[in-house]
Amino acid sequence: MRRFLLIAGLFALAAGLLWIGQGTGTITWPRSSFMINQLQWVGYGVAMAGFGLILIWQSNR
Repeated sequence: MRRFLLIAGLFALAAGLLWIGQGTGTITWPRSSFMINQLQWVGYGVAMAGFGLILIWQSNR
């Protein structure tokens, strides 16, 4: 169970960081993404990254 939480947490953290980067326009990959320069995705990314950090923290308990 710990390994699953860690892997899911790392995946969620990576996805959240990607969403933050795309929402701010820092990451423009893929070029055809509808999330680039859309600030609402920054909020979604922060929430997803926070969720990932919680899962990582829970895996270490």
